Amino acid sequence: MKSFQRIMFNSEVMGGKPCIRGMRVTVGMVIGLFASGHTREQILELYPYLEKEDINEALEYAAWRVEEIELPLVSA
Repeated sequence: MKSFQRIMFNSEVMGGKPCIRGMRVTVGMVIGLFASGHTREQILELYPYLEKEDINEALEYAAWRVEEIELPLVSA
């Protein structure tokens, strides 16, 4: 798995979904805001505890995740 500095996984936070710096802000939420037309500036205004680098890494994580291919294991 690619290494991310700001994306954390904790089964006790948001059900283990990828979160930004362990906060209750998921990568999916940030991507959803972009998909609904929000700009970086608007997201930072809505969530002032986020940093520009958080948003950048959320986008990088989402792009990496989309490119990842999962293949089923085949028994011999």
